[in-house]
Parts: sequence; C-alpha cells; structure tokens
Amino acid sequence: MSQQFHRPAIVAATLALALLGGCAGMGGSRPGAVAELAATGAISPNPTTGAVSFTALDHGVRVAGEVRGLAPGSEHGFHIHEKGSCASNGDASGGHFNPAGAVHGKFAAPGSHAGELPSLVADAAGVARFSVDVHSISLNDAAANNVVGRAIVVHRDPDDYTTQPSGNSGPRIACAVIARN
Repeated sequence: MSQQFHRPAIVAATLALALLGGCAGMGGSRPGAVAELAATGAISPNPTTGAVSFTALDHGVRVAGEVRGLAPGSEHGFHIHEKGSCASNGDASGGHFNPAGAVHGKFAAPGSHAGELPSLVADAAGVARFSVDVHSISLNDAAANNVVGRAIVVHRDPDDYTTQPSGNSGPRIACAVIARN
C-alpha cells in the first residue's frame, strides 16, 4: 500500500519540477530581433538576400546570419544605419547608426560608429556567414544605442575604413529593417 502512495507523489513532484523548469526557461530567454535582407534596385541584376539575427548579451548584441547572392570571394561593407527605411534603394536608411557622434572606422576600433560591423566576405559559392558580438549596440528600447527599428545594409563595395563618414563602400545592394522576433 505504501508503494502505491509514493508512486503518485513521485509523479506529481516530477511534473511540478518539469513545469517549473519550463517556466524558468521561458522567463530567462534573451530578447532578440531579426532582419530579412532583400535586394535593392541599386544594381542589376541583384540576387542579394539574407537573414540576420540579433541576440541580446549581457554587454551588447550577437549579430549572426548569412547573406547570399554575392560575387564569389567579394568583400562588402556591412552596417547598421540610422533610419528604419529601405526605400529609394536603401538610401532612405540614412547614414551609419552613430548615437555617440563618433568617426567612421573599422569595426570595434576605439571611437568608431556604433553601426560598424565587420565587412562581409563571400565564399566560393557567393555566401557570407557571420557571427559577431557587438558591444556598442543594444536591443533595449530605452537605450540610446538600441538598433531595433533601424536598417541593416549590405554595400556593393568593400569598406575602406577611412573615408568619412561612410567608408566609401558604394551603393546599398541589400537592406532590411531590424524587427523584434
């Protein structure tokens, strides 16, 4: 008889722990955002597409994804821009996201724009895959460096890291607005 009593108690305790663990996992998830890059009409033909995810970290945001349709082995400027519009072939996205008024420079260089990202380099199949932790941006709605609602842009040319204010990376060939997921 005592064996029958303990079995339901053990099952109930196991279920309760599983439910609590599931709830804790739900509350512990980090905020995120996504951007689905679409080709602009800045060049023709233009097969450039991609997907970018943004995951909040304790200090910054992990930016990861893939861009397809690039020329094999090519390098491209890749930036977060100040406005949340991809109209006019991406030109409506404005300049690079720069809440601190910094100068244009290489990703993670002291004093560079918050919107600087490492340049994309396409592999032999024309695909650029990336994952980078960016400490100058946030997904916090109250933060001045929040990137949600801003555009992310792939440029036709490499970023020269010196030309002000944008690195002379040419037309905007793919663009997306960063949105919460």
